Parts: sequence; C-alpha cells; structure tokens
Amino acid sequence: MCRVLSLLRYAVTRALAIVPTVLILYTVVFIVLRVIPGDPVTAALGTRSIPPEELEAIRERLGLDQPLWRQYIDYLLGVMRGDFGESMTLYGRPVARDIMERFPATLELTIFGFIVSVVLGVGSGVVAAFRGGLVDRLLRTSSIVAYTLFIPWLGLMLKYVFSIKLGILPTGGRIDPRVNLDVVTGLYVLDSIITANPAALVSAVEHLILPSLTLGIVLSGVYTRLVRIHVAEALRSEVAVAYRARGLRESRIAVHMLRISLIPTITMMGLQFAILLGGAVLTEATFSWPGLGSLLVERISYRDYSTIQGVTVFFAFMVGLVSLIVDIIYAIVNPRVRY
Repeated sequence: MCRVLSLLRYAVTRALAIVPTVLILYTVVFIVLRVIPGDPVTAALGTRSIPPEELEAIRERLGLDQPLWRQYIDYLLGVMRGDFGESMTLYGRPVARDIMERFPATLELTIFGFIVSVVLGVGSGVVAAFRGGLVDRLLRTSSIVAYTLFIPWLGLMLKYVFSIKLGILPTGGRIDPRVNLDVVTGLYVLDSIITANPAALVSAVEHLILPSLTLGIVLSGVYTRLVRIHVAEALRSEVAVAYRARGLRESRIAVHMLRISLIPTITMMGLQFAILLGGAVLTEATFSWPGLGSLLVERISYRDYSTIQGVTVFFAFMVGLVSLIVDIIYAIVNPRVRY
C-alpha cells in the first residue's frame, strides 16, 4: 500500500511539471504571433474588402480588441475549461473541433512510425552487439546517417521510388477516395478492422507505409546505438558470465541480456514518441496527410492565432502526457528509481 501511495505521489509530482512546460510554450507562441506586423483578421480572412465595422465586430468577438495581458489570461482560462477559442480562418468554428478531427490521423501516423522505428532500431542494435566486426561498424554508420536525414527529402525519395517509378504505393492521403469507410475512432486501420472492411484496411495500410517508413527510418538510429551499447555491456557483465558458467545457451543468455538492456531504452522510447508527434508535421506536409501537422502549417500561413495557439498547447500537453506515462513505467520496471 505504501508503495502504491508513493507511486501516486510521484505521478502527481510529474504531472504538475507539465503545467510550466505548457505555459512557457504558450507564452512564447503568444508573444511571437503578436510581434509579427500586420492585421491578423484580414490575413486570416484573406480579403480587405470587408467593411470596417464588420472587421471590428470580428475582432471584438475574438477578443483581439482587448489589451494583450487580457487576451493572454482569457485564453488560458478558456483552455482550462477545454475551450481553445474559435478559428479565425473558418469564422465561428471551434478550434477544439478541428483538433479532435485531425488528431486521430496524427496519432495513427505516430503509432505506426513508432513501431517501425522500434523494430528497425532495436533489431539492428541487437544484431550489431552480437555480430560485432564489420556488421557492427556498418550498422552504427547507417544509424548515424539515418538520424541526420531530412524528413521531407527522405519522404520525397521514397515517393519517387515506390510511387512514381514502381507504382506500388500511393503518393499521399490516408485512404483511397473510392473506398467507403464508416469512421468510428478516426484511426482508419482500427476502424477498418472494427467494421470488417478488408478493402479499407488494405487501402489504409498502403497509405501508411511510406510516411511510417519515413518517420521510422529517421528515428531508428537512436535505438540502434542505444541498444547496441547496452546489450554489448550486458554481454560482458558478470551476470552474463554467470549464465554461461551455468551452461545456458547463448540464445537464452541473449534474451536475458536484452531484457536488462531495454530498461534504459524505455525512457528513450517515450522521448522518441514525443519527437514523432513533432516530426509528423514535416511528414504530413510531405505526404498530404490530413493531421494536426498539416493543420498547423495551413493556419500559420493565414496567421490564425486561435488555431496556432490551440494546436501548440495541445501538442505540448500530449508530449507532457507521454513523458508522464514513460516516467511511471520506468519507475515501475526499474527498482533503482526512488519515488
């Protein structure tokens, strides 16, 4: 019982740390948006032919006629109530609705990109640690190259090879427009399974392959080097020597050493998942993926204060939430962590 209460206090402490992170990021975005010259209302609406009295009414409804300190506080209070304001581009449309409609696409891409990065990174890291020699050097070098790749460039190269030259995968989008799918969760692969729609499942997976590979390849390099280092150290440890002295097969020893070495990798997985959420912005733009990243890029061009602030705060909250979950898992699986 005491351990559970301690873990609960640890989780609450970590959760409270999310608040200043979100607040700092929101403050930076708020200031940057307002130091940019020009009228945000006319920029968002895309025309200057609107009567001045109507423009003033729009500014008043959006709260842009208030002092900056009042706008800052009012928006924060609204976010605490779950109100992210109204879009300036689609006048009167709640930003929260846009976020909820676009977030499943970003989440689906992030999950599959994460799976690809873990499979490639952990697999190559284990192979590098066990094989050594030339294989080890080649995999370490490729991991460095992979992590330095520019996501849009890699995405375009994959599209050129698999979509244009080979013609086996689509160039963008989430699903073939000719395929009908009953949306339940917004995650097309899951919805296809729930509704028993094999045609939609095949189309959704096909559209996920290239963007997931793009994200996964770039971020797999971190796992390769991290897993390789920890597995190599574990194989040279006294524990491994003791296992060999007891006559265990190398395959069994490898499983035990991998389990030990994955403990420090859990933290990196959480950080990488958070990076994937941010990296999805570039990937979505490259593959015309209708997620939060493409929404943010679209609304930045229109200087849509409300949407930019809302998406930024939402991203910050999700990154903080993922970090919190990782901290709790790490505290549970690692007995050396005190809480």
